[in-house]
Amino acid sequence: MSRALSLRRSLLHLHRHHHRPKPLSPTTPPSPKPVQNPFTPLNPARKFCTSPTPTPSTNSEVRKYIGYTALVIFCGAATYYSFPFPGNAKHKKAQLFRYAPLPEDLHTVSNWSGTHEVQTRNFYQPENIEQLEKLVKENNEKKARIRPVGSGLSPNGIGLARSGMVNLALMDKVLEVDKEKRRVRVEAGIRVQELVDGIKEYGLTLQNFASIREQQIGGIVQVGAHGTGARLPPIDEQVISMKLVTPAKGTIEISKEKDPELFYLARVGLGGLGVVSEVTLQCVERQELVEHTFISNMKDIKKNHKKLLSENKHVKYLHIPYTDAVVVVTCNPVSKWKGPPKYKPKYTTDEALQHVRDLYKESLEKYRIAAAKSSDDNEPDINELSFTELRDKLLALDPLSKDHVVKINRAEAEFWRKSEGYRVGWSDEILGFDCGGQQWVSENCFPAGTLAKPSLKDLEFIEKLKQLIEKEEIPAPAPIEQRWTARSQSSMSPASSSAEDDIFSWVILVNLSLY
Repeated sequence: MSRALSLRRSLLHLHRHHHRPKPLSPTTPPSPKPVQNPFTPLNPARKFCTSPTPTPSTNSEVRKYIGYTALVIFCGAATYYSFPFPGNAKHKKAQLFRYAPLPEDLHTVSNWSGTHEVQTRNFYQPENIEQLEKLVKENNEKKARIRPVGSGLSPNGIGLARSGMVNLALMDKVLEVDKEKRRVRVEAGIRVQELVDGIKEYGLTLQNFASIREQQIGGIVQVGAHGTGARLPPIDEQVISMKLVTPAKGTIEISKEKDPELFYLARVGLGGLGVVSEVTLQCVERQELVEHTFISNMKDIKKNHKKLLSENKHVKYLHIPYTDAVVVVTCNPVSKWKGPPKYKPKYTTDEALQHVRDLYKESLEKYRIAAAKSSDDNEPDINELSFTELRDKLLALDPLSKDHVVKINRAEAEFWRKSEGYRVGWSDEILGFDCGGQQWVSENCFPAGTLAKPSLKDLEFIEKLKQLIEKEEIPAPAPIEQRWTARSQSSMSPASSSAEDDIFSWVILVNLSLY
């Protein structure tokens, strides 16, 4: 490039030198002014040139833009060859401008469903309260920010922070069990399932559960998580007291009796007021539940909505877009007098899944990947896949095709119709829900009246939502899950209310466009 520029400057210099008229000598007498011929050019320097000679300003502009172009090309080449992106470097798609290799001390942390991840050099896992206190103190003195992160169950990555994170997974002990008062004191890093397994020998369990048992207790409380049941509050209402490790005041213990205002604010604090290190929870007696699953429709749901909310300890609806089907799931304690219901299902598990399996085989043929699937030794037998696994694989084939998603939803409605019946088990087993694969979830919570007088705004919301989905032809997969809880007294809870008899509806929307 520089050789070409030098050659061009030499040619321009030679051209100007050749055509420039010689200056007159001071001793040479001036020539007489010639008679001007109308066909003779005014400038003798132009008689051998058919185009005008570039002016100095034009030449300057040309050189300037040529210089800019050369500079850009040189910088691009220097950047590319100075900072190569190795083949084994990670996250090239996620971070388009990360061309240097990742440092060895960089931690990559992702959330549970794999929708969000972050890299940080500061990822701490203290083993006891003393290490946690030291960690918080040192970072406060350095004015460094750290964020508490639990098991990363949030599909929206609320706990992930590039500046730094502290995880209490190594602080996971049951510290004390009071069987008479039905209370348990635990370290905040213990997972829900570990806690339930640890206190079952005392005949105790938690009052309510979210869908997944892998949450840490500190996280499930701090984010205001919930189960379902219009008479049961969100899980933060089970907290009796808690220890908070703060930057300014060190470790403080808060409760309703000691400082009610701070207590109700910190129970759902999202980690913003400090790191929760210990939690004392109010438990209940361990009991068996009867789960009843059946198919209904919106017309019948409207008629029986109040009855369903008031007569069942736990209830949830699974709405299926592009169909009128509503899957109703209720759970109640086993009757001491009647015992578990005697019920024989009409269909076997294989019969309930057959329609979904047929759709999967048909879709594989349609998208012409059956041969590739059959040649893959790692591909599981279709008959070994659960319903949620089959649904995930179906959606992965063409998640943005409305017609394809409609077929899947209708197959799901048929599956639930053939899966009607009863199931008996302990509450920590029954109240779970198989959420499926990678998901991006949006959850809404809003007041729905009282238990004595439901407002029906919860059902109106679903109707308008389904109408919008169909009008805009959105490829919305099933289910749209709807739950209910009583109010929470925690200030930052989505279900916060001062009215004791208020109920709230929680609507969980799943976006599976990540497939």
